[in-house]
Amino acid sequence: MRARSTLFTLFLEYAYPERRARVRDLVAMMEALGFSEAAVRAALSRSAKRGWVVPERVGRTTYYALSDRVYWQVRQVRRRLYEAPPPWDGRFLLVLPEGPRERGERERFRREMALLGYGNLQSGVYLGAGVDLEATRELLSFYGLSATLFQGAHLGAKEEVLRAFPLEQAEAHYRTLFPIEVPEDPLEAFQALTRLVHAMRKVLFLDPLLPPELLPPGYAGQAARREFQRLREALYQRAEPFLKELALPLSALSPKAG
Repeated sequence: MRARSTLFTLFLEYAYPERRARVRDLVAMMEALGFSEAAVRAALSRSAKRGWVVPERVGRTTYYALSDRVYWQVRQVRRRLYEAPPPWDGRFLLVLPEGPRERGERERFRREMALLGYGNLQSGVYLGAGVDLEATRELLSFYGLSATLFQGAHLGAKEEVLRAFPLEQAEAHYRTLFPIEVPEDPLEAFQALTRLVHAMRKVLFLDPLLPPELLPPGYAGQAARREFQRLREALYQRAEPFLKELALPLSALSPKAG
C-alpha cells in the first residue's frame, strides 16, 4: 500500500459522503497503517499539486478535500463496490473513442474504462455489459474525447466475449484475500478493514462485475464479494471505537453507506 493510494482508500471508505477530512484524522489513520506523519503530509502535498485534493482551513483546523474529478472516481468505486447492479437487459455497449493519442493518457483512460467495467475487445475498442452509460459519457467528457457508441446483442458464444476481460487475473486476486480473521482489538480491526477495502477496490480494475449469466462456471468473484460484504460489516463493528475518536461523518460508519 502506497501513501497516496492509501489516502484515496481512506477518503473512499471513511470520509464519504463528505469529501473532506481533517489533516490530523488522516495522519492518525495513516499512522495506524504504518505511515509516518512526514510521509502523509508529503503525499497530501503531492496530491494537491496534481489537483487531486484541495487544502481548506476553517479557523485553526486544516482539512483536505477531494477535487471534483477525484470525487467522481470515489462515487464510481463505491457504486461498483456497494450498490446492487440493475438487471441486465442482455445488450452490450461498444465504445470506440477517438483517442487519446498520448501513451500515458491512453493508459490512464484504459484503466478508468476498466474501472467502469469495460474490457478491451481489441486495441481501442471497449466492450461492457451492464455498464453505466452516463458514467461512460462523463469519462469521455473528462478526456475531451468524442466516441462512437453501439448497443446491441452478441450473436456468438459467450466465450468470445469473455476474452475481453481479465477474469483469470481477477479470480487469482480474490483467492489471495481470504480467509481473514476478525480481530477483537479496534485498531487491528481498522487495519484489517482498510487493507481489505484497499484490495477490493484494486480488483475493480480486473473484474468487470459481469452479469451472472455471462460468468464462467465456478467463477470465484461472486462468492468473494459476498464474503467481502460480510467481513466489512463485522470489521466495522469491531473498529467502531477507533473510528469514533475521529471527526468523520457518522454515515461513513455504516456498512450500508453506498
